[in-house]
Amino acid sequence: MNDDTSSQSHRTRLWRDRLIMALLIGATAWVSLNVARLPGEVSAVWVSSGIFVGWLLSRRTELWPGYVGAGFVAELLVRLLSGDGLGLSFALSAFNLLEVLIVAGMVRRLVPDIGNPTRWLGLGGIATSSTLAACAVSGLLASAVVSATSHTPFLTTFLIWYSAHVVGMVIVATLTLVAHRKGIGLSDVPGRRWIFLSDMLLIAVVCAAVFYQSSYPLLFLVYPPLLYGVFRHRFAGVVAGISLLAIVGGVATALGYGPLALVHDSNIIQRTILLQLFVGTACLMSFPVALSMAERARLTARVRESELRYRMLADYSHDVVVRMRADGQRLYVSPSARDILGWEPAELLRPSQDLVHPDDRAVQQQTIASVLASGHPVTAIYRLRHKDGHYVWMEAAARSIPSADGGAAMDIIFAGRDVSQRVAAEQALRESRNELEALARLDSLTGLANRRQFDERLTHALGRPRRQGLAVALMYMDIDHFKQVNDSYGHAAGDEVLRIFGQRLSACVRSGDLVARLGGDEFVVLIEDLSAPATAEMIARKLIESMGEGIAVGDSILHVTTSIGIAYSVHPAVAKTLTAAADAALYAAKKAGRNTWQLLPTDDARGRL
Repeated sequence: MNDDTSSQSHRTRLWRDRLIMALLIGATAWVSLNVARLPGEVSAVWVSSGIFVGWLLSRRTELWPGYVGAGFVAELLVRLLSGDGLGLSFALSAFNLLEVLIVAGMVRRLVPDIGNPTRWLGLGGIATSSTLAACAVSGLLASAVVSATSHTPFLTTFLIWYSAHVVGMVIVATLTLVAHRKGIGLSDVPGRRWIFLSDMLLIAVVCAAVFYQSSYPLLFLVYPPLLYGVFRHRFAGVVAGISLLAIVGGVATALGYGPLALVHDSNIIQRTILLQLFVGTACLMSFPVALSMAERARLTARVRESELRYRMLADYSHDVVVRMRADGQRLYVSPSARDILGWEPAELLRPSQDLVHPDDRAVQQQTIASVLASGHPVTAIYRLRHKDGHYVWMEAAARSIPSADGGAAMDIIFAGRDVSQRVAAEQALRESRNELEALARLDSLTGLANRRQFDERLTHALGRPRRQGLAVALMYMDIDHFKQVNDSYGHAAGDEVLRIFGQRLSACVRSGDLVARLGGDEFVVLIEDLSAPATAEMIARKLIESMGEGIAVGDSILHVTTSIGIAYSVHPAVAKTLTAAADAALYAAKKAGRNTWQLLPTDDARGRL
């Protein structure tokens, strides 16, 4: 029931709307035919087609058939009541309908959304060209029919028809369309009503002064106030200004006044044609100005809206947004600088405020240079000075934008955020990783290098080229009868013996030599760039002497000794060969009675000897 009621209400509104359009078309057609008709059955003013086009463009295309039928019937009836014959009435009504369909069809096809401000310039060009073409088509057809049925010359009929329809279409179609679709932007008249009225009064006064005198050809004086009104009020200025020009000029010309009366041997038809051409020229001159001004206002509003939107984003962003010139001068600083850096934005606009950490200035300068050179965004991390003196780590994304001063220069936008916590976490993670790496290469009990570090160092020492005559020596050693220490005094005492042994061993070697614990009581010393085996023997002697001093463990003094095996190689050797020789030398030292050392060259070294 509700759907039926709604559908019935919609149909009622639709028929009412068609009836209103038909009444307006009929009324304006009656005025044109009975008041403004010139000899030859052609009217000097025709506004019905403009109403028709404006109404169609304000309705959906699928509803057009009903409106087309209502408009055609309204004009046909008015022509019949005005005394035109059936044939002439039908033909002229059909020609007017063809004119309406050409204009409305082209505009609807090429500019479907006439309320879209971005299409105003295109709409103006399409509407003007389609109007000129459609009025030409209808004028040629109507002039042929009228000339065949009357004594009016074809060219005269065409000029009257064409100019009357063009002027009516331009003024009335625009006014009708604007009345239906506020989105096209007639003007901001309600807010500037008295300014608008005063400007239109100026146009009316100038038009009256020009057209109610017949002594001087002053038609050109009409254009300045007309263009001024168009410049100030856009479409409202066009519609009202051209309407005033047409009314004042039409009445004055009909009464025999005005500059057009200066044309010798002219009659009312010729003066009317000239007036129509003058008004049409004013239309063609005014509409592009109105369209351009409307587009300029739209673009200005769009730019202002964009600036406000992006300014709001920058002002309320948690990131610090800075706009600066290529030389580093800051042009804009967002309010978030107050929360992150403690500075007021106005303070940071002073050239004297240099915030970048001295160690990071090169990073910022390189970032600016890279952005300006490549035009691509660049992200960098550096420190900025807080107002209280400490430095804040900032991650800044920089990109280039056109300079605020115009020209070919470029400015730079920085969007930076506080990453101090992240940097601190990364530094802590890096230190932890380094510490873990160090622990992975050190013996936890003695603090000496472990087997992993020893293997890496030995591989590197044997792989790199050595200076002529220099050798690599390897000393293997362990603590004599260390198992008895653990069994008699416990593992804690054994650990203490290992620690002190490692300390005494480290004190006996050179600064560049590597001391490592391989595990248990096994220790090793790697000596590089050895000029003679005596150096390794000297280290072994010093270690044995230092171990002659007892080791205090609790209330006991332990006396421990060590056996040492020494291997060396003059030529590049394989690690397996060198370690086997050192192990064999250690075995020889134990066999010799312990607390001593044995030196054993590798096979290559022995062959050289």
